[in-house]
Amino acid sequence: MALFGRKNESAAALATAAPDFTSLTGSYALDPAHTAIGFVARHAMVTNVKGAFDEVSGTLDLDGADPTRSRAVLDIQMASINTGNADRDGHLRSADFFRIDEFPTMTFRSTRTEHVGGEEFQMIGDLSILGTTRPIALALEFNGAATDPFGNQRVGFEGKAELLRSEWGLTWNAALETGGVLVSDKIKLNFDVSAIRSAD
Repeated sequence: MALFGRKNESAAALATAAPDFTSLTGSYALDPAHTAIGFVARHAMVTNVKGAFDEVSGTLDLDGADPTRSRAVLDIQMASINTGNADRDGHLRSADFFRIDEFPTMTFRSTRTEHVGGEEFQMIGDLSILGTTRPIALALEFNGAATDPFGNQRVGFEGKAELLRSEWGLTWNAALETGGVLVSDKIKLNFDVSAIRSAD
């Protein structure tokens, strides 16, 4: 299915197309092996650098009868940052950026969920980085539910968000001779989440 590809449909049509989420009600734990939290930053004004966090954990509490009551908790270990370049990763862990010795974890705690229509949602919550907590909105799409070969009941979501890193105190940069800066302020987040339903 196309991600967030229904922008031209009316709100009434989206509501009519909404699937029945009632059976999804319950508590779920993120499956780190099948969950990816990634980011994209503009580098030197000309290219994108992509990275991910390899150690994540969290929970989802889904209310299928009233999706607006659903909640999420996410913890990301900052030492697990991975851009595919050891020197760059070391710099990101340093005092110039994430100061992982002082702030080892980035957290997200949802405060409310909005059903946009169909399988699309917006989850608003508090993102904490470097001891600063600010609200952020995550655009989500429900990817489906299934029982895997091991009997686990799974749900999947994918989504995206954007933030200005300076609003969380991430202000390090370097000026370019040709104008502009080395690292963009705007950061794009993208994620694929797989979660396993907890036993009752």
